[in-house]
Amino acid sequence: MNTTNGANEGTAPARRVLLVDDSADAAEALSMLLETLGHDVRTKHDGASALAIVDEFRPEVVICDIGLPGMDGFAVARELRKLPSTRDALLLALTGFGGADDRARATAAGFDHHIVKPVSFADLETLIDRSFGPDQKRNF
Repeated sequence: MNTTNGANEGTAPARRVLLVDDSADAAEALSMLLETLGHDVRTKHDGASALAIVDEFRPEVVICDIGLPGMDGFAVARELRKLPSTRDALLLALTGFGGADDRARATAAGFDHHIVKPVSFADLETLIDRSFGPDQKRNF
């Protein structure tokens, strides 16, 4: 895991990113890509494990699959919004479900954005970068 604070001049600063996806291969690939940008990435494969590390890790960005075993991504998002350490984090739903109802459920659960797989890595990078203002806090 890369713990550098960033990035080359002219690029957005690194973020603490929690990636929650039950597909180990997909999670590993996305994690490696995010780390190439300098982000500090932690990967978990279920909601309970993800929630267990948020107070210590304090992610600024959470990318969460919806179709998780046990606790689905909607429940994870609702719990993250209750916790002081993730109340203001950028929550991204990354899912294969792209219907209007799915998007509405993601918003109601507390996700900031609903992204349908497969995602363009460049689009994901841009979304993360644009979600933070010049003071490095979340743009609301």
